[in-house]
Amino acid sequence: MFENLFMLVKSNAGEAVIQNPVIPAGQSEAVINDASSAIIEVLKKQLDNGRIKDLIRFFKFMDVKNNELVTSMINRFANKLNKYYNIDPKSAFNASSLLIVPVIEQMAKLSKSTAESEFTINRFLSKLSGGNDFSTLVDSYMAA
Repeated sequence: MFENLFMLVKSNAGEAVIQNPVIPAGQSEAVINDASSAIIEVLKKQLDNGRIKDLIRFFKFMDVKNNELVTSMINRFANKLNKYYNIDPKSAFNASSLLIVPVIEQMAKLSKSTAESEFTINRFLSKLSGGNDFSTLVDSYMAA
């Protein structure tokens, strides 16, 4: 599942990473990995803090432009770009926004598209938690 997230990020990395002159040459794969990690870290932190209902709501309603989780993902990735690649904060934030927003939009579509998707809420929560089954909880929150 996390490999699929990496591939989703990579497929959206053109302008934000690969063709972006502020990204150091030869660092595209590492930057893409850091973007994937930022997404996972923010979602996992929500789960670890017991905010499962908020995570389910995130996938259910997915308002990417006005969502605190997406903002946290953008900021976490921008901080990594600044800290590990010495990219100035403004450029780091711009690159981060340019990449994270479309990735999350695609994740939202994929999570709702089919039960076979790696990005369904149940599968995603299970992977984040190390294999726990949240299907009953997810079903009850989704029906509400």
